Amino acid sequence: MAAPPSRGRPRAFDRDAALDAALDLFWRYGYEATSISMLTTAIGINPSSLYTAFGDKRTLFSEAVARYAETWGQYGTRPLAEESTAYAAVERMLREVAEGYTSSVHPPGCLVISAAVNVSEADTAVKEELRGFREQAKARITAKIAEDVTAGLLPAETDATALGRFYAAVIQGMDTQAADGATRAELDSIASIALRAWPR
Repeated sequence: MAAPPSRGRPRAFDRDAALDAALDLFWRYGYEATSISMLTTAIGINPSSLYTAFGDKRTLFSEAVARYAETWGQYGTRPLAEESTAYAAVERMLREVAEGYTSSVHPPGCLVISAAVNVSEADTAVKEELRGFREQAKARITAKIAEDVTAGLLPAETDATALGRFYAAVIQGMDTQAADGATRAELDSIASIALRAWPR
């Protein structure tokens, strides 16, 4: 008589995979609408294990946002670091936004822009956290433009702050368009029109 098969060791908890699952939920539904039950189901653990691994929902959200910034959200940092001029950086940002916001491999739009649109008064810290990320992105765009003004690559009268705010607003608007079902080609056309505002 054959011996019964052994159960083997239980599958190890994959923290990175769990974080990615949480990121997807927060991105898809927003912070407020994503419940602990949804998170535990997606990750495949019970609530106590979730708290042990990540702390509370708020802490898990912050980790998910940081994960987003290091992965899908790099369109906001990589072009500014890698391109030699502000125009090249902003153009690349807009093109990467058009592609990324409409990708079929993750929810549409941008987690940092849309995940805290509707939060209760008790969760205003979540809104402020994401606002901080957006303000940093705006400041980086502005700084890149200001560098080109100083270098003489843009007219001396260029208002770097206003121009940075304008392109940040375009990117935020593209998020809303993507959430409403805009295609990559449609967002690319928005990017092309926005680039016409660049000082010559």
